[in-house]
Amino acid sequence: LPPLPPPQALAAPGRGPRGPGRTEAARGMLNVFCALQIPSPRSCQPNGASEEALQCEIEELKQKDLALDQEIAQFLSEGYSLEELEKHISLLHEYNDIKDAGQMLLGKLAVIRGVTTKQLYPEYDLELSD
Repeated sequence: LPPLPPPQALAAPGRGPRGPGRTEAARGMLNVFCALQIPSPRSCQPNGASEEALQCEIEELKQKDLALDQEIAQFLSEGYSLEELEKHISLLHEYNDIKDAGQMLLGKLAVIRGVTTKQLYPEYDLELSD
């Protein structure tokens, strides 16, 4: 199996509505491994006609749905198992919670010392990308 991407590369926003046959694990897989951002076509801007705007939005959602289905198929063909991905997603949530708590503590310590959080990083052997 290919290696999993680093945690910082895994923060993808939630996706649109589920298509038929998609599981929660597949949805999570997309949230974790998809960095694909499908831009909305500029030719589909509402021009006051709500019916036209709705049709345009429906078409955009259909395009996104098709792209997500293709990505799911690609991940499965690359050998990723849904169980492995669910476990990885769970670990990423835990990692993010711990990181948030650490950032909060560093912020409080910085306030107490009257310095910036950035100035504390070398003291604790942290990289700015951490």
